[in-house]
Amino acid sequence: MNSISFGPVPSRRLGRSLGINNVFPKKCSYSCVYCQLGRTIDILSTRKPFHEPQVLVDDVFRRIREAENSGSRIDYLTFVPDGEPTLDSNLGTEIRMLKESGIKIAVITNSSLIWREDVRKDLEDADWISFKVDTVRESTWRRINRPYDSFDFELILYGISLFSKQFRGTFTTETMLVSDLNDSNPEMERTARYLKRVNPKISYVSIPTRPPAEKWVRPPSENVLANAGSIFRKYLDRVEVLSQFEGTEFFVTGDPAEDILAISSVHPLREDSIREILKRTGKDWNAVAMLLEKGELEEVEYNGFRYYVRILG
Repeated sequence: MNSISFGPVPSRRLGRSLGINNVFPKKCSYSCVYCQLGRTIDILSTRKPFHEPQVLVDDVFRRIREAENSGSRIDYLTFVPDGEPTLDSNLGTEIRMLKESGIKIAVITNSSLIWREDVRKDLEDADWISFKVDTVRESTWRRINRPYDSFDFELILYGISLFSKQFRGTFTTETMLVSDLNDSNPEMERTARYLKRVNPKISYVSIPTRPPAEKWVRPPSENVLANAGSIFRKYLDRVEVLSQFEGTEFFVTGDPAEDILAISSVHPLREDSIREILKRTGKDWNAVAMLLEKGELEEVEYNGFRYYVRILG
């Protein structure tokens, strides 16, 4: 049940996205306070291979065939793993091999390794990339993203700027706002001014909508979020605020346990999404109860909703 690919799942940015989990569970260069997958198990700064490229590609093409046979649309193949996708030293090879599918390739990165020339080279063949820029103040960056100790923040910001001038695909950024951490007016003004310099096609402003790594994390109020949109739009041509649930239209293979575990390993599932998966596969809640009993799934409450998260590591 350790499938590399999952979905397609509904995405607020990418339509119908087939996810690619190219990094082993919770290997990341950050341990963000808002991470929906919990604290990072192993904080890394060095790139290495995780899967044989052909094994990863075969798994993705299998999932593509299953989706096509069921009439499910795929808009993007998206590298959005348990950790940071650019830690995978095979990423460039995998992107080039998957281009043969004819489906656009997306990568969602925390930006931490973009100062490296080999990472920029690996990403150049993608069609759409999202770079995390939660703040441009180093002290805030260390509080909210909790990076690998030796990272140079100014070098990361320089790397984003350099890549933005070289990349021929769709260059986007995402800023996750957390109450009382990076949502003050001066903080958001500074971030927006930097983003103007790198000129993203779209600047996404988001808030934690799923259970975060730290229980004290809270999204900004509606007033603060509205103000954030106004501040970012002063500097940027296109700003989208992501604060709504993306829906329950997940692709199912017919095996609810496989689907639930594959998706929830990178994308905690709300109860209504799980009930929709069960309904479409003709199964009842016992399938979920068994996963909970076996310790493969955990139930978590957040913002008045019940979520189910795969237990990693």
